[in-house]
Amino acid sequence: MITAERKPLPEIKEMIQPFRKILVVGCGSCVAECASGGEKEVGVLSSALRMDAKMAGQEKEIEELTLDRQCVYQFIDQLTNRIDQYDAILSLGCGAGVQAVAEVFPESVILPALNTTFIGETKEAGFWVENCRACGDCKLAFFAAVCPVTRCAKGLFNGPCGGSKEGKCEVDQESPCAWQLIVERLDKSGRIDQLNEVYPPADWSRQQGKGPRKIHREDQNI
Repeated sequence: MITAERKPLPEIKEMIQPFRKILVVGCGSCVAECASGGEKEVGVLSSALRMDAKMAGQEKEIEELTLDRQCVYQFIDQLTNRIDQYDAILSLGCGAGVQAVAEVFPESVILPALNTTFIGETKEAGFWVENCRACGDCKLAFFAAVCPVTRCAKGLFNGPCGGSKEGKCEVDQESPCAWQLIVERLDKSGRIDQLNEVYPPADWSRQQGKGPRKIHREDQNI
């Protein structure tokens, strides 16, 4: 799941300052799950902006809409008959959603209300942890489904650093040592011999250096 956090209110207010009529657009998927961009958050932010404008004596019209997903054109199309009514769109979508809306409506002002953070796992209500770096060269099969690229603070591929204490990372003592987890899981599943292999560094060219990554599935074409 892509996680995000709302930008500070002063930063948002500064972005929308030149505009009078604004549509606050939420996204009902990832950022709704992490409580930063769903219908509820759209309502809270819109109310705060209306109240601030009223107290400042500004004439601003702020309306609300939440799409199922901002990164899918079929859902973005819900804006087609409305977008010309507004001076700016304030998006509570992730970075991909903001850019998708701007691509569909290149003449409109699309502003981001969120800072996109990471691909996260929901540990419990209100708590998300980054477990995947989207490196494009997944090696979870070798490391007992524990990603050393992301979960080891040093990104080590061939064994622990030796600095962990009581199963906790020496860099962040609130985080489990990824390599202790790897060793324990491999041992329990009878695969400890996999640690005899020497694994090369990650192929970072799959993640960066060639512009935006793409996936094209011809079998999905309609």
